[in-house]
Amino acid sequence: MIAQDYAVAEAPRRARIWSHLYVQVLFAIALGAIIGHFWPSFGESLKPIGDAFIKLVKMIIAPVIFLTVVTGIAGMRELGSVGRVAGKAFFYFITVSTFALIVGLIVANVVQPGAGMNIDPSTLKVGSIAEYTAKAHDTTVTGFLLGIIPDTLISAFTQGNILQVLMVAILFGISMALVGEPARPLLNSLERISVVVFRMVGILMRAAPIGAFGAIAFTIGKYGVGSLVNLGALVATFYLTSILFVVVVLGTIARANGFSVLKLIRYLKAELLLVLGTSSSEAALPNLLVKMEKAGCEKSVVGLVVPTGYSFNLDGTNIYMTLAALFIAQACGVDLSLGQQLALLLVAMLSSKGAAGVTGAGFITLAATLSIVPDVPVAGMALILGVDRFMSECRSLTNFIGNAVATVVVARWEGALDKDALDAALSGKPMLSTAAPVQPAIA
Repeated sequence: MIAQDYAVAEAPRRARIWSHLYVQVLFAIALGAIIGHFWPSFGESLKPIGDAFIKLVKMIIAPVIFLTVVTGIAGMRELGSVGRVAGKAFFYFITVSTFALIVGLIVANVVQPGAGMNIDPSTLKVGSIAEYTAKAHDTTVTGFLLGIIPDTLISAFTQGNILQVLMVAILFGISMALVGEPARPLLNSLERISVVVFRMVGILMRAAPIGAFGAIAFTIGKYGVGSLVNLGALVATFYLTSILFVVVVLGTIARANGFSVLKLIRYLKAELLLVLGTSSSEAALPNLLVKMEKAGCEKSVVGLVVPTGYSFNLDGTNIYMTLAALFIAQACGVDLSLGQQLALLLVAMLSSKGAAGVTGAGFITLAATLSIVPDVPVAGMALILGVDRFMSECRSLTNFIGNAVATVVVARWEGALDKDALDAALSGKPMLSTAAPVQPAIA
């Protein structure tokens, strides 16, 4: 296979610590935080740098997903496995993401971070959340389902909708598999193109420290470190809940499937730092596809589970939604009955599906949920707008880890996991014989 030719077996050289991407990103985050704190105006002006990097990554996401899914499905020996993998993935997504919603609901009732604030919703400034509520107005189940279908075959690649690209890629891959041998030259060409595209990903990732620097400098410069103090109870509760969810819930799932979630986190440390710096799990999506293949997950499984998980397996967003909704209710003195809380949970289960892993998506989805559940005032969202950016980082990190765990679990269920490659990768000694391209940018 062409990807194997690309993974040239070289004698490993001990690289200097500065050459590792995660070290560069970590340094950039620290530098950006310092500049944003001491020179807030200058830090705020660096926002375009972070935005530019996100645009660069989003530029490459569509072709990466298309090539990964198409070559994976077209190379399958039996098409029935496509539906089987999708079914197992959705069973996992629905089960775990629903549990995340329940966890957020339970923690909010136990800790009650908004209790005692006694906020009158009529006194809140709602102009600041108008943009989010306007977007949330169009967030319906029917609109979401229709939005999966692109206007044209090409528009799927220009509108930035992951699910549209995924749909086109699945149909294209199935069609190539049905055509059979006549499509073999096209499959070979797409595999060669994927080598070039993943090399481009490696080049773009070299700019990750710059993007993280600009994004963090803007965040600290605009909102200030002190803004965390005002709503510290909510922020701290959310972070602790997310950490416990990753360590306990995802850790248990991982252990039951023969791997350690902590070792997986260490394996993905460069991508996680990139997500932390940009507050967007999409920024690390291309590298996640590569690394999960290097960790022994079959290409066809990775191509289906990872992109779909970015819309249907948002554990961090789900925890945030129920926790934030109950915080607003508590702060505004709204006493929700158990029935009302269950109704909120059911609505959140639907509205959370399809939220992209980009900055602000969780806030928009929360607005959509509160718009449907009249018991909690939408105006109360103004209370958390100032610290939402800080919670966005935790949402993205939890979503990213959740999708990585889901990929390994579904691959194992499908019998499409090379356990030796997984153990080698998680132990810090990835196997060069894997089918995934080696990317020096994520070493």
